[in-house]
Amino acid sequence: MNMPAPSLESRQLARLMEVSLTLNATINLDELLAHLIKAATDILDCEAASILLYDEKRNRLFFAASSGSDPAQIAKIPVPIDGSVAGTIFREDKAIRINDVQQDPRHFSGVSQQLDFKPRSLLGVPMRIREKGVGVLEALNKRDGEFNAEDERLLSALASQAAIAIHNARLIQALQNAYENISETDRLKSNFLALASHELRTPLGIIIGYASFLQEETGEVSEHAEHVLAAASQMRSVIEAMTSLHLLQAKGLTFKPRVVPVQQVLNAAYAEMRPIAEEMHHIVTFDLPAQSLLVTADPDKLAPAFINILNNAVRFTSPGGQITIAARSQRGNVQVSIRDSGIGIEADQLGKIFQEFYQVEPHNTRKFGGLGIGLTIAKGLIETQGGRIWAESEGLGKGAAIQVLLPPAGTSTLSLPA
Repeated sequence: MNMPAPSLESRQLARLMEVSLTLNATINLDELLAHLIKAATDILDCEAASILLYDEKRNRLFFAASSGSDPAQIAKIPVPIDGSVAGTIFREDKAIRINDVQQDPRHFSGVSQQLDFKPRSLLGVPMRIREKGVGVLEALNKRDGEFNAEDERLLSALASQAAIAIHNARLIQALQNAYENISETDRLKSNFLALASHELRTPLGIIIGYASFLQEETGEVSEHAEHVLAAASQMRSVIEAMTSLHLLQAKGLTFKPRVVPVQQVLNAAYAEMRPIAEEMHHIVTFDLPAQSLLVTADPDKLAPAFINILNNAVRFTSPGGQITIAARSQRGNVQVSIRDSGIGIEADQLGKIFQEFYQVEPHNTRKFGGLGIGLTIAKGLIETQGGRIWAESEGLGKGAAIQVLLPPAGTSTLSLPA
């Protein structure tokens, strides 16, 4: 038994369904526009189709795609909102059917000349999403007869699908561009850190060498040399921090973990910061148990983490402030707390202070100095060794505490409760 051939309307609806599936699976904007152009010409049986998108910054339409045209070339053709067929469709949010385009005063002849295409008939419908105009979809030169109400209904249905698909493709493209920009920025930043730290080492070594030589002199020369050495030492600390950050980013640090008392590491870190703490007349107290708290870590990499944390506490605490270094056993792990009576941290800044180059202070009113990478380095050194780090503060003016959780002896991971 022969089945009757499907009607034109059935074939058109089937094609619309097929297009819908294709659009939902296409995230590349150029491919999407090409699919839409082909679908419009197939479904409406016309010679050509065009998609014009709205440029919000310039308040005009531009050709995003057109049958048989180079997208890069047609995108350069501006289409005014006022005085053009597409502009009228977009502005008034209604479909327009024209069966003799050349006689319509709204016909924008400049487009026909540049595309080398002579339109006879035109059907255009607006593309909208969430009540916002996206652009215009046009079908040109009906092959058989004139564009009718059914053609308008079909093209409007296609335009509705197109608006959503274009909106989604643009969002995905924007996210991809943002990710690529971030990746490129990270690469440039990492390269800069490596280059700057390398290039600064040689002249700094020469400065320290001459300053050490001059320090052996007497009188005013020796005094000047001490100032130069102090400044050079500060510069060397900055360079070492930059190098450490670069190596962490490039995963170039080598760790040699072993069982070590955390008290030993904390004492070594404080010995490094003690001169600065004493110069600022800070009261530093230790709350460490007599029994060794053993952790599995590389002490040569763990000590710098605590040096950076202590440096932060010392710098952000006014002279004569209090700093407490404490450690205890916590559910099988070892928890270290470095608490200060400094400027404190707002709740929304607690996570941000570990970001690279993040500064709590505005750059033009800074009082405390630093590159903003000390806590970033501390976080990297601790987390690479299986630990955790976080900040606590009750708010501005109420001090802050940096908490560190380290794996117990014999394991490289934290002991978490079941």
